[in-house]
Amino acid sequence: MMSRCSHIVLGLGATGLSVVRYLVAQGHAPMVMDSRRNPPGAEALKNEFPDLEFCFGGFDCRGLVQAEQIIISPGIPMDTPEVRAALDMGIEVIGDVELFARAIADKGPCVLAITGSNGKSTVTTLVGEMLKAGGKQAAIGGNIGVPALELLGENVSHYVLELSSFQLETTHSLKCLAATCLNISEDHMDRYSDLEAYRQAKLRLYELSRLAIFNRDDPQTQPMSPMNNNSFGLGNPEGDEWGITDGKIFHGSSEIMNLMDVALLGSHNHANLLAAMALADAAGVDKEAMAKVAREYKGLPHRCELVAVKNGATWINDSKATNVGATVAALEGLSDYLGDVILIAGGDGKGADFRPLANALGSVTHLITLGRDGDKIAALKEGAIKVGSMAEAVSKAAELASSGDIVLLSPACASLDMYSNFMARGDDFRQLVEALDEQ
Repeated sequence: MMSRCSHIVLGLGATGLSVVRYLVAQGHAPMVMDSRRNPPGAEALKNEFPDLEFCFGGFDCRGLVQAEQIIISPGIPMDTPEVRAALDMGIEVIGDVELFARAIADKGPCVLAITGSNGKSTVTTLVGEMLKAGGKQAAIGGNIGVPALELLGENVSHYVLELSSFQLETTHSLKCLAATCLNISEDHMDRYSDLEAYRQAKLRLYELSRLAIFNRDDPQTQPMSPMNNNSFGLGNPEGDEWGITDGKIFHGSSEIMNLMDVALLGSHNHANLLAAMALADAAGVDKEAMAKVAREYKGLPHRCELVAVKNGATWINDSKATNVGATVAALEGLSDYLGDVILIAGGDGKGADFRPLANALGSVTHLITLGRDGDKIAALKEGAIKVGSMAEAVSKAAELASSGDIVLLSPACASLDMYSNFMARGDDFRQLVEALDEQ
């Protein structure tokens, strides 16, 4: 017979484990439930907390409806029947970021938060680097790398958090100094009824912030109600906005730096840089520190990452492009490229509509598709080549590529039909490319 627990951690993994550690430190003995029989983090849980109860392989509804508080993993939908039953009984269901927000409530607004369909990790990392270059103590985490609760032990003045729409659904108390929604494009359509529901989940972040920073080039990122705001965009800035004029980055009429000096490639990354600068500025970072980071920061692994130049062709790993918008952004960022572009795409589309990819595929010379939804992407371009594995895709691309061409892995899909995660997919691609013979 399962005993009654006041706190239940629903979903393990890195985030769930961080919640367990936090609750135990607060004097609670939470129960852990996970629908998976052997969830990630199970061994660490048993080793660190041998006395805690857990229920793997399903959710125990009787246990859930007796809890005082349920801390839910971002990966579990709020409309899961057992969760709905608990909500209907008035039981509080929150996420790890809400626990974090309550833990720092007495600090005042000290969070810089980033959401959006694409570019979150790049902007989060850039903001963290800019704060450090500006002499500020900053901790970086959330949906990227370190779970938010594990940042609490650090002696910092600012927290930089990447937040997913799932995390925002269960967060109510966060006090942000400034926050941005970088862009909105179809993602997680297996979890949201439509694009508008997904957008509303993202834009909840603005309500938690003193300053909302939106993307002028994407009207869907504009706040839905009047609030203190600013914006970034690739065009000329007006007033206090962030933008680009004559190949230079400007904040209003103040010149920050020449675009030629920026290390990141592609116009989508220039937009990411502007967003990061606007957030860092809200935290009081000076423009010299921002420009220094922009000159030095070359990007994240698996995000438009240069893997190798083989026989004169450039191979780029953009495995982190797990949705259509990310691949469109990567292709548009290369639209001025003079050589041929060979695209490798496909995987698990998570219910997305691939049609927005059609225009961007106009700049692609050869399309190679693989994975569960590869056929749907192949249908968008005449002459698309369908393959059964990454090894076959790389081999075919190597046959087609000439000196001066780009081979881009940018799947527009999740990886879980073929790999454990997008990093494993990108690593496989990298190893296959590195093993290619030079001619």
